[in-house]
Amino acid sequence: MTFYCIALVFSISFSLNAQLDLSSLKDKNILIVYGGWKGHQPEIFANKIAAWLKDKGAKVTLSESTKIYTNQGVMRQVDLIIQHITMSEMSEGESRALQEAVMGGVGLAGCHGGLGDSFRNNTEYQYMIGGQFVKHPGGQVDYTVNITAAENPLVMDIKDFTLHSEQYYMHVDPAITILATTRFTGEHDAWIEGIEIPVVWTKPYGKGRVFYSSLGHNKEDFDIPQVWEIITRGITWAASPEIN
Repeated sequence: MTFYCIALVFSISFSLNAQLDLSSLKDKNILIVYGGWKGHQPEIFANKIAAWLKDKGAKVTLSESTKIYTNQGVMRQVDLIIQHITMSEMSEGESRALQEAVMGGVGLAGCHGGLGDSFRNNTEYQYMIGGQFVKHPGGQVDYTVNITAAENPLVMDIKDFTLHSEQYYMHVDPAITILATTRFTGEHDAWIEGIEIPVVWTKPYGKGRVFYSSLGHNKEDFDIPQVWEIITRGITWAASPEIN
């Protein structure tokens, strides 16, 4: 089992290096904004992804407040915003500044409730992200993630996998490019039996690139090689408009 896990990580990492150049993160200015509901452990996620980015040579700024979105000095320099804020609220000015940055070409990436269940009353924000969490029937359950765009470098060579976590039922934008999905059994809500919902997607917003994965309820989820690989590939892609 240990050998299998090591081989899997090596295989996935090799594919990533072939398709997405990790050196493209060097000297990128990346802003990580985190907070909101503590159950999603935003600080743990922020620090984990910040450490990975610094190891790749990126210049990382951490903030616990959406007020930073109105800091023109910071926003003029940033290449990518990673947000991990579940629920919460931000002001109209902060929201507009974030939208304008992404519209102008800044990348935006995130996962689970930190990007897909933020600012529930902000419909323009949801329009930018491409989807909104509405429920996770049964709480934490065993479910399968199916890779549906096997030729896309963000998920290439990653096989379908099963995990025990929150299976997000989401309302989604038809404009998204779907990379992975999940299917609901109907065990907890019979009327959704067989319904397929996107798990990983990308979306343009103006000149900006948006990447989202609904995976990542707790820190243990990021120990799953496929989950971590998907989020790090997505971040690399969103920060690098020179990569197709």
